[in-house]
Amino acid sequence: MQFLGVLFCGGAVGEVQKERWIIEEYITQLHKIYKQKTVKRKIASLRAFYNYLEETERLEENPFRRLKVGFKEDVILPRTIPRQDIEAILNYMYRQRNAERDNDRLLRDIAVVEMLFGTGARVFEVSMLRKDAVDLESGAIRFFGKGGKERYVQLGEESVIGILREYVGRNRGSIERCGYFFVNRCGRRFREQSIRDMLKKYARAAGVQKTITPHQFRHSVATYLIEEGVDISYVQQILGHSSLRTTQLYLHIATEKQAEILRLKHPRKRMRIGESAVMR
Repeated sequence: MQFLGVLFCGGAVGEVQKERWIIEEYITQLHKIYKQKTVKRKIASLRAFYNYLEETERLEENPFRRLKVGFKEDVILPRTIPRQDIEAILNYMYRQRNAERDNDRLLRDIAVVEMLFGTGARVFEVSMLRKDAVDLESGAIRFFGKGGKERYVQLGEESVIGILREYVGRNRGSIERCGYFFVNRCGRRFREQSIRDMLKKYARAAGVQKTITPHQFRHSVATYLIEEGVDISYVQQILGHSSLRTTQLYLHIATEKQAEILRLKHPRKRMRIGESAVMR
């Protein structure tokens, strides 16, 4: 609002060149303060505002007409969790479970982490999971993603389904009353921030140094599936991406892993060719 006041005080609307200069300065400041996605959103809002002024004939000339404000957004690769860290977290939780068989909260936490890793679901999708959206006979989970878009993900690990069955068996009353699949100790929905805090707690306890988030589990599932040769279109369906371009981000990470494998494991490293062969 302060920016708009600068533009329109003192009859500045008609001074197109001055307006362009002010807009350019404003966008320069945006780049210093905000991330690229935020900058794009603010520029789009400002452009829409000027288009409105032009359509309602409150402008003689739209300063955005010959103003170049576009920029190529940097590709930020998703952060994954190293496989050994995922193993460390789950192994720690299961060791605690073996020592505390009556700890229902720990059982729920294991079920949540296994759900995150087993499905690659978003944290809000897991938190908002309804009790009737989980079929523990077939292992099919019905998620509602962004925009209420529905998708099914099939759990493929029988031991994970077993943990979910045990969790339901110990919390059936609370689940029925609440209506959500994962409940907190007060019998209400297990909320997103609580899941994040829970995950950080177990990661620290397991000796994992890096900060672990639920969304990193999602990134890890996608990346490791692609590394195992799963077709990218199947990964897209599992994650619930509306565009294949979003899923293709994980190809970059998988390619880096391939390069590392070839650099370290390729048989060419153990062959004596060229100068090394002459020295025999």
